[in-house]
Amino acid sequence: MKLQYAVRASQGGRGYQEDSAVVWEAPEGGDRGGADATQLLAILADGMGGHAGGAIASDAVCKNFKAQFVEQAGAARDRLKSALDAANGAIGALVGERPNLRGMGATLIGVAFNAGHAHWVSVGDSPLYLYRRGEMARLNEDHSMAPVLEKLVEAGRLDPEEARDDPRRHLLRSAVVGEDLDLVDLAQDPWPLHLGDVVVLASDGLNSIADIEIARVIAAFRKDGPEATAEALIQAVADAGAPHQDNTTVVVITVGE
Repeated sequence: MKLQYAVRASQGGRGYQEDSAVVWEAPEGGDRGGADATQLLAILADGMGGHAGGAIASDAVCKNFKAQFVEQAGAARDRLKSALDAANGAIGALVGERPNLRGMGATLIGVAFNAGHAHWVSVGDSPLYLYRRGEMARLNEDHSMAPVLEKLVEAGRLDPEEARDDPRRHLLRSAVVGEDLDLVDLAQDPWPLHLGDVVVLASDGLNSIADIEIARVIAAFRKDGPEATAEALIQAVADAGAPHQDNTTVVVITVGE
């Protein structure tokens, strides 16, 4: 399978950018995974902690995650866990050196593509989508309060309108902040990839448009390649005109022959 990718980002209504994204392509015969060798590693982090702190955190998370994954040998799942630990430790070290950065952190998605499969680890609320044959699904867990509120709705303990407007909806239950991680989504089994699949890592700025609109954009532009698809997703967010639009970053990976 041939993997192609593109990264696009927008500051939205912010005066600064707190998202970071890194894509690493293994040199031919140069990955350390042996039989489980990784072909492509995609990483996305959405920083928090203000203008300086958020940008520092997301950059540190991406760089340290990549460095540890590339250096580590073995199975992809083990390498992803080790890379997450390294990224989390790096945030803790930075806060220890610069106490004024206390409270900074980032969400994280790390996806390793190898042998027709994808392995991932994620912390926070940044979504990981798979588009396949006209249908789209979120693969990773949402570590915000939104799923908790939705369960209360299902149980009849909260009205749908109250859940939608609840100010706690976007609060994170877990993030990479240099401390023990409360929630980690580390896929137990690799996800099989098919020809024509489109995988999207995104910061939560993409949530300004509904999932059905994200799927529509992918369907319309995927044949033009990942660059066109990524640019169209960013443009769709801009066209939505959400007030105080958050930073939006997308990493689009297409699976072809």
